[in-house]
Amino acid sequence: MFDFLKRGKTEPAEAKASATGPLTMPGIAYGSVGRVAWTARDTSSLTRAGFQGNPIGFRCVKVIAEAAAALPLVLYADGERFDVHPVLSLMSRPNGAQGRAELLESLFGQLLLSGDGYVEAVGDGGLPTELHVLRSDRMSVVPGSDGWPAAYEYNVGGRKHRFQVIDGLSPVCHVKSFHPQDDHYGLSPMQAAASAMDVHNSASRWSKALLDNAARPSGAIVYQNGDGMLTPEQYDRLLSEMEMHHQGARNAGRPMLLEGGLDWKPMGFSPSDMEFQQTKEAAAREIALAFGVPPMLIGIPGDATYANYVEASRAFYRLTVLPMASRVSASIAHWLSAFSGEAVELRVDLDQIPALAVEREAQWRRIGEASFLTDAEKRSLLGLPAAE
Repeated sequence: MFDFLKRGKTEPAEAKASATGPLTMPGIAYGSVGRVAWTARDTSSLTRAGFQGNPIGFRCVKVIAEAAAALPLVLYADGERFDVHPVLSLMSRPNGAQGRAELLESLFGQLLLSGDGYVEAVGDGGLPTELHVLRSDRMSVVPGSDGWPAAYEYNVGGRKHRFQVIDGLSPVCHVKSFHPQDDHYGLSPMQAAASAMDVHNSASRWSKALLDNAARPSGAIVYQNGDGMLTPEQYDRLLSEMEMHHQGARNAGRPMLLEGGLDWKPMGFSPSDMEFQQTKEAAAREIALAFGVPPMLIGIPGDATYANYVEASRAFYRLTVLPMASRVSASIAHWLSAFSGEAVELRVDLDQIPALAVEREAQWRRIGEASFLTDAEKRSLLGLPAAE
């Protein structure tokens, strides 16, 4: 879903390019064949059902990925903050087709959809010249004899490219979420919310089917001729027709043609009593809960957990966006440090986040009013460089 672009053939031979670029040339089938299995828990099925086919899952992934990718980053090396640095230049323009926000949005999106994010380094030694985000559903970890990854394999349409880990230096940065039962792959919020997504999707399909079929509720079929008993052949035929034409979401409320003394007795509830809307809203809250998005921020009605929108936005950044962005930026910085030989640290610049303006104002006022601190100590506590 997050394909990077392959460079054109007119570029010089020495130009750098992603090693997986040849595998994604036009003419290769990307999608898998077959219908979506709603109960499947593999990455491809969850992406189709929970992201492409569910508005709540789509919005949760988009709002988290976009918010995390827009966070400003600052670099520290040896305890000193740098505004100009080769790593910052690489992050600002990671490759010829993407900027920093686009690359990070792809990475965060993959992490939310699959629990794993992969970044490929392109270069001949030293700091990489390009960074590319690889699709996690195409990547597999090859564990070594010690249990640690010995290589990574990228598979597209039966063609594979192996990224070998040499002397602990990996050309692929693997960022994964915590998974209690897997040593090599992460657990995505999409997997935790899969059951709620099934309910939400099923309720939508069921409601649509009811509307298409005049929203008629179910009931009972009564045989009124003779002794009120059907022959085995009649019973089997009626049961077969009911299963084939009047069961399942696509046949919900479908009118029946009755004959031979059969009578229809409505016994079900009206669509208003079935409360499909409440069922969908409850499932939507569970999906938002799994992703850590306050329901108020994505337009789910009836949520009174937060006093106002500002409080919900602040909780969203503090509890969801910042922890994930800090973890990913720390992993990328540690990975790039192995290439450059210089220990660097990428941090989120909290002073430039509008949603945290209230907290920032309180912190600055509290430190500014501390008379027992010197100006140098106050600047250090606020994360500012020493005054010249």
